[in-house]
Amino acid sequence: MTINSCIHVFRNILVVVFIFHGSCYSEKAGHYTFMKDATLAPKLARFDYIIGGGGTAGCALAATLSQNASVLVLERGGSPYDNPTASDIGNFANTLLSNTPNSWSQLFVSEDGVYNTRPRVLGGGSVINAGFYSRAGDDYVEEAEWEMDEVKAAYEWVEKKLVFEPQVMGWQSALKDGLLEAGEFPDNGFTYDHIYGTKIGGTIFDRAGHRHTAADLLEYANPETIVVYLQASVHKIIFTTKGSQKPKAYQVIFEDANGVFHKVELANNAMNEVILSAGAMGSPQLLMLSGVGPEAHLANRGVNPLVLDHPMVGQGMADNPLNPLLILSPQSVEVSLVQAVGITKFDTYIEGASGLSLSFDLTRRFFDGVLNLFNETSDTTSRNVLTKSIVNFLKPLDLGLNVMINGGIIFHKVDGPASRGHMELRNSNPHDNPSVTFNYYQEPEDLNKCVEGVETIIKVINSKAFSEYKYPGVTGHELLGLMLGLPTNLRPRHLSSSFDLKQFCIDTVMTIWHYHGGCQVGKVVDKNYKVIGIDALRVIDGSTFLKSPGTNPQATVMMLGRYMGQKILRERAAFHEK
Repeated sequence: MTINSCIHVFRNILVVVFIFHGSCYSEKAGHYTFMKDATLAPKLARFDYIIGGGGTAGCALAATLSQNASVLVLERGGSPYDNPTASDIGNFANTLLSNTPNSWSQLFVSEDGVYNTRPRVLGGGSVINAGFYSRAGDDYVEEAEWEMDEVKAAYEWVEKKLVFEPQVMGWQSALKDGLLEAGEFPDNGFTYDHIYGTKIGGTIFDRAGHRHTAADLLEYANPETIVVYLQASVHKIIFTTKGSQKPKAYQVIFEDANGVFHKVELANNAMNEVILSAGAMGSPQLLMLSGVGPEAHLANRGVNPLVLDHPMVGQGMADNPLNPLLILSPQSVEVSLVQAVGITKFDTYIEGASGLSLSFDLTRRFFDGVLNLFNETSDTTSRNVLTKSIVNFLKPLDLGLNVMINGGIIFHKVDGPASRGHMELRNSNPHDNPSVTFNYYQEPEDLNKCVEGVETIIKVINSKAFSEYKYPGVTGHELLGLMLGLPTNLRPRHLSSSFDLKQFCIDTVMTIWHYHGGCQVGKVVDKNYKVIGIDALRVIDGSTFLKSPGTNPQATVMMLGRYMGQKILRERAAFHEK
């Protein structure tokens, strides 16, 4: 099969590469009595803890703190329980592609020219990810200086509510056996542990294909002491220096869906705190909007007053780079998200998904969103090149139907990574995405890992175990060439007769939605997640990570919310016993 014939066969399934790591939603129709629209909030209220962001960490944290304190959660998005029909695993792609003002995902494009998505819903990334659940490795826990026994108990607390053993069928089984054949052994079977070799991880999808999210952890909450406001966009934190040598957080200003502003203050207690759990994009953005960040940059963006010159806010941003190969199958495949994973000794993880469906209409709207964002931030020449590429790609997609992908994707994720970037404010509007640069593959060690990862994927595709799920005669070179023909990002393509895997990695890089940094431990927050130089303010979420834990960070982000919630409550109890 020639490269041209491959492209022709795959023409109607190309867009799947943008959405294989999306999600579906829980069928659960429950409604928490403490969950309210922010338009119902009073103009002024007081709580012991104010949590900015009801995401993957925020829900676990809030549920824990509510056991012995009053807690307010401010979530800028809506409820994952509002659309039960979206809970079918076969419909996950349309959710991630949706980019309307009220959608649960918010598109952004990094300065590197890579499409990405932010969650905008109670439950955060656990509502729009592939559902894979895997703990951090023991070495990660030791480096973070967390208590191992407490970490284990916090993981188990999450797992009792959300996590399942997946039902492994044909395509994922072939991927697992192909990984073993490619040398990624031993076979570790089903496990939550992060260990070298090939394994089947956990999932937050139940056997019926319905998603369970971090929002479900609020079932643990004390309904008498917690309030969750939805469509509540935090604008800034207000500080005082009265009675303190350092600025002290004491008030948060948020906006409801009608544009009305509300204030919430910390109750009068020395242990009360504001805690940001708005994610790797949201938390550093909110710190800067509140006057905590690099002085010159904040002045340039009109942020006033400066509360603290904190040069490391927004620094150390990283995103685990991904490069996929798309394989059309001669036989039918099951719908599956990530289940089997190869954890290599060269620090790349090999995973896959199969049998995906998508709406062409939503695909067009996704790219319309890309064009709109790009038009706002790029020069005329770049806009013209991108517009021509995407318009040509969309021509055959003028169909009002859904398409089922009879095939799958195998991809790698670079662990680490060593390449780092930064975030800056575009303006002082908290509704707008900040500007972020991840510097994908800037460091040679990341690029070398990518080459080994792609080579391993080709071994899996060529394995005997996987042979029934690919057309005979299709070579790895042809599949690589196919990927170069797809608008997987906004980067230029470098085509040549001699195939350069390093250049392929640079040209086709994508995100796995595991971005982190911006409020890193030891740089912006201390080891208790308190913002250095500020009183009564912590950050507890993935923005604090020096690197992303395990093959998927959601397990550890939820664990961290529980772990730190318990630690804060112990500190609170000890203070009141004095």
